[in-house]
Amino acid sequence: MSDLTRQTLRPGRRWTLAFTVALCVTMSACTIVPQPLDVDAQALKLKAGIDKTIGDEEPVTGPISLYEAMARALKYNLDQKIELADEEFHQKQLDLNSAGMWPTIAASFGQAGRNNEAGSSSKSLLSGRQSLEPSTSSDLDGQTADLTASWDILDFGLSYVRGLQAADEKLISAESRRKVINRIQEDVRTAYWRAVSADRTYKKLVDLEALAQKSLLQTQQLEARRLVPPLTVLSYQRDLLQVQGDVQKLQRELALSKNQLAALINLKPDARFSLVLPDRTDVVPELPGSSDEMFMVGLRFRSELREGGYRARINENEIKASLIRALPSFKAAIGMSYDSNSYLYNDQWKHYSGQLSWNLINLFRYPMQKKSLIAEGKVIEQRQQALTLAVMTQIHVARVRFIRFSQELGTVRSAEEVQEHILELSRGGFKAHTVSQQALVREEMNAILSEIRYDAAYADVQNAYANLYGSMGLDNFNYDVRIDAPIADIAAKLQEHWSERASTLPRMPEPAGNPTL
Repeated sequence: MSDLTRQTLRPGRRWTLAFTVALCVTMSACTIVPQPLDVDAQALKLKAGIDKTIGDEEPVTGPISLYEAMARALKYNLDQKIELADEEFHQKQLDLNSAGMWPTIAASFGQAGRNNEAGSSSKSLLSGRQSLEPSTSSDLDGQTADLTASWDILDFGLSYVRGLQAADEKLISAESRRKVINRIQEDVRTAYWRAVSADRTYKKLVDLEALAQKSLLQTQQLEARRLVPPLTVLSYQRDLLQVQGDVQKLQRELALSKNQLAALINLKPDARFSLVLPDRTDVVPELPGSSDEMFMVGLRFRSELREGGYRARINENEIKASLIRALPSFKAAIGMSYDSNSYLYNDQWKHYSGQLSWNLINLFRYPMQKKSLIAEGKVIEQRQQALTLAVMTQIHVARVRFIRFSQELGTVRSAEEVQEHILELSRGGFKAHTVSQQALVREEMNAILSEIRYDAAYADVQNAYANLYGSMGLDNFNYDVRIDAPIADIAAKLQEHWSERASTLPRMPEPAGNPTL
């Protein structure tokens, strides 16, 4: 055997070769190839998920009232479920941060072994000769175990401050959910009243379109027979086509309102349902209070202002965290250990330690961090002032808007009564052949438009009333919706709230520092 072959077969060379091969195989196995998403499987999964979500809801068994629609939105609307999940997430984050204040307990167990004795010898520093025969003080195989509890006062302080910040983040998520729910409730009220208008006028719009189509065919026959001057016929046809186009536009706009309502209460877009059609009335709610009272309520309950307050507290706690990081840290530890080495005199022992450390870089960085956080606090303060003025402006606009819509409703109601009288006279004139069919079709159209205008005006009043409460940040409900709460119970609570308690504002707090007379 040649020297080269013997060198190749040396044990060290063989181990090197084996390690190289293993390394190459491992690196090739760690190569990641992009895998495109299976869009077909994802589509089926998404479809099954939404079907299950809607299938688990209480079925619609009859006409849906306003308060049932609001209750379904509170319980099933997916946007508010997102906010609810976000609130639960921040609660888990709060729990996690609280656990950071606990002591650290570490447990370990080890198994070690080798193929030959771990021996060593000593060398004299004076003579340079070996002063001790090779000897060992450990077994070929052995086990070790350790259980140690440690606690760092600096980590405790930081975890406490982070816990306070996490608690504020959880409260911010709760305010965000309140804001979303208020918006959803406003949207439900608007979509409901428009959908009511669609249900009320659907048959009349269909009949009117059929009448316009019939009149259009008659004018075409008159034009073919040349019984009427062409200009007169064409003008009549233009008016009828305008009526037909307006009817189709109204049908499209009103039909969409029902689809919007279905989305808000988490029904399928093609779901068929009917609505409770309340009697038309021009009775409107009263203003709950004066401008100053409403301003104070808004400053107390608006979600954006509360969020700003929590952000300011988070900023203040961040300054405290920066100070804590700049302080020295003391870490204490206590534990028990075990070693199976038979050469040890004591194979079990208890140990304890204490360590004081100080990151001096954090000490020098603290003044700069403090200045930065103070500057951020000033930004938050200025934003709060801007929000305060914006909230007061929104309350004022919502108040004026509600008053104007209430006044306009009376005018629209009077106009509808006048149009009803005109329609009655037009129908009588058509029977008496004193009113043309073209004029009758136009008045039929005007009558339906007046009804739709009244429904829209009443919907505007109701929406303005809900917007008035939304501008003050007041909830449309005064209790948390349970997952297992029946829709009927939630609807009854909402109706009780809007019928009895929504007309009064929460009691104002007493000014601090005023002497009692």
